[in-house]
Amino acid sequence: MTVHALILAEAPIRLWGLSSRQRLERILKKINITSVIDDPESVSREDSILLLRGDYLYDERLIRNLVQKSGTVLQTAAEAGSRPVAAHVAATDALLVRDVLDGKSGSAFPPSLSFETPQTLAPTYMKQLRKIDPPYLLPIVEENREKLERRLFSGSYKGVTDLVTKWLWPRPAQVVTRFCANRGITPNMVTSVSLVLVIIAGFLFYHGHFALGLAAAWGMTFLDTVDGKLARVTVNSSYFGHIFDHAIDLISPPFWYLVWGFGLASWNPGMSLSMVDAFWLIFIGYIAGRMVEGIFKKCLEPSGIFCWRPIDSYFRLITGRRNPNLILLTLGLIAGRPDLGLVAVALWTVISSIFLVVRLATGFALRIVKGPLQSWFLDIDPDEKNPTLAQRCFSNNRV
Repeated sequence: MTVHALILAEAPIRLWGLSSRQRLERILKKINITSVIDDPESVSREDSILLLRGDYLYDERLIRNLVQKSGTVLQTAAEAGSRPVAAHVAATDALLVRDVLDGKSGSAFPPSLSFETPQTLAPTYMKQLRKIDPPYLLPIVEENREKLERRLFSGSYKGVTDLVTKWLWPRPAQVVTRFCANRGITPNMVTSVSLVLVIIAGFLFYHGHFALGLAAAWGMTFLDTVDGKLARVTVNSSYFGHIFDHAIDLISPPFWYLVWGFGLASWNPGMSLSMVDAFWLIFIGYIAGRMVEGIFKKCLEPSGIFCWRPIDSYFRLITGRRNPNLILLTLGLIAGRPDLGLVAVALWTVISSIFLVVRLATGFALRIVKGPLQSWFLDIDPDEKNPTLAQRCFSNNRV
């Protein structure tokens, strides 16, 4: 059986450079639905049809889950008037359901269909983005254009990340993401510029030009935020882009620390402090930390170690990864001691890795004693009237 898609009542308003049909077609392609039809009678009676009103903005989770539930109508929540806006039905029921979704007078749904709202159809916890974010289903109208674009952008942000990405980059990243989306600049183009900045920063560090190198490095980290957000708001991600971006993220930090150490020789010849030792501490600590994260996700809790308990999410804000370490290098340079900046990175990387190893050991111990671990996000009530500090900190960012 093949699932086809039929888009009704398209909205003329473009969000992040995409029409409603373009956005829906990209989401459908992403979930392997490539047959978008105009006539329900053109398909086999054994197939099913996903009908979507194009004048609504859908959380991708809703469409994914609706595809898995044939015989289901998706309607807005009660406070929004409980209007049916989408359905996944057998091809034999599609004409009748289309009439209802189009608001045709006298039409009615077949009695066999079940009904869902965004809250009942999709979970509030987004494992990939490590946050609580209730699914949305919003009408696309001109008065709400800015609100809808903000909602798409905030929905693209991770809840658990470092303090720079979480609190410094969102607003400027939104401006640059809009610039790129409106001019057809793709995420891979942005990532390619990031790679150029990685190389430029490394070259400058190697020759002891630390201030200029840090400017390039911070520019790269900013674009690393932009390319991911651009990919999500324009539904333009790819397997290659994912690998390309993550490869740069993995390789650039140790590369920078190495050439920073080489640059110190020209900055202060004859320095007695061993930068080789500092680099090895960084390298070993970095690899150990990454291994711990992988083991925890594979063996204990698929959301990852930083989503296990609130303390782990807080620690992710400052853990010895690229952005917090760049802060240490920047502070060292401001103090006139770039050598001590690198030493601080080495020490903080080792401390971070020790913390992660202890948390991993604790996780295995609790797994043996109490059974499978569960992310603290799964215990959150999204309708909680008095959320904790951790819930407010790591829920969906509102930009």
